[in-house]
Formats: sequence, structure tokens, C-alpha cells
Amino acid sequence: MFSFAPPLVRLIEELSKLPTVGPKTAQRLAFYMLAMPAEDAEALASAILEAKRRIRYCSVCANITETDPCEVCTDSKRDQSVICVVENPRDVAAMERTREFRGLYHVLQGAISPLDGIGPDDLRIAELLRRLAGGTVRELIVATNPRVEGEATALYLAKVIKPLGVKVTRIAHGLPVGGDLEYADEVTLARALEGRREL
Repeated sequence: MFSFAPPLVRLIEELSKLPTVGPKTAQRLAFYMLAMPAEDAEALASAILEAKRRIRYCSVCANITETDPCEVCTDSKRDQSVICVVENPRDVAAMERTREFRGLYHVLQGAISPLDGIGPDDLRIAELLRRLAGGTVRELIVATNPRVEGEATALYLAKVIKPLGVKVTRIAHGLPVGGDLEYADEVTLARALEGRREL
């Protein structure tokens, strides 16, 4: 029976560990990489190693950064009285692309998910509570993802933070721009109705 050379098998196995990469995609990527010029393959490997070596979590907000504290936390032009709580660093990037939010962030590094064994103590909630203890934050915007885990996390945060006297708000959910009502599910439509505003 035919099998690939051991180095190629190892490359395919390593690539298949990446999220959303199945065995066939891993095999396609491996063959693509084999066909790359050596200098391009070395540049890719070098970029991965450099990112792994230089990127860390901000000691204040837990976002990824090269400098600690990160650029957002040290930006004096940002509103220090508002913190937007997100699940992961990709969410910070998404919020920043809007160019609408000018406050600070706090990255939880996940969401409460009892089925996966993730509880509040597994997230960076204790660090968030320490940040709020300073008394300078007046609003906490919860921007967790609109799924069961994100909702559970939002409800938990509201429960523990409201007694501290900090206003807790949740980002609105609803229909995407350019979407059609007929294709929206009932939960999305219900959220859109709840979050309606006056024109």
C-alpha cells in the first residue's frame, strides 16, 4: 500500500491540527508548501516562529500585543471610563475595524461553557473585577458572541458587576445590513425587534 514519505506525513498531521483544516485540506496545503520556493517556505516558518516568540498577552486587558501594556491600554486619547468586554483578540480587531469605539477592552479568553468544562474561574473575570475596583469605569459594554455561551457569559457578568455600581450594557443583536427578513431565523428577528430604536 502506498504511503507518503515520513516528513510529508508529519507536515500533513501538523497542518490538520489547525482549526477548520481537515485531512484533505491539510494534504492540499502540504503539497502547496512543497511546491513553494525554499525562500518562501523559510519566510513562512520564520514568521510563525517570530510571532510565537514576540506576541504575548497584555497584562492589563489580555489582548495580544508585542509591547506590554498594549497600545490601546496606553493610548491617553481613549475613554478610560468605558470598557468593552469581548471573548477573544479577534473580537478586538473586529470592534476596532468599526472605528466607532474609543474606550478600552478586556479580553476574557473564552466564554462560559459548562458542557466544555469552562466556568467563570477559567476566564479572565477576576482580572476584570480588579480593573473595575479602581472606580474610574462607569460603563461596561458586554460584546460576547450571540450564542448560548456568549449569553451565559453576559448574564454572569451583569450579575457580578451591577452591584459594583458600574452600568452594564449589551451590544444589540439583529439583522445584518443587506439581509432579507425571510431568511432570518426567529431568534434573530426577535432580537432585532427588542433592539429597535426610534428614527
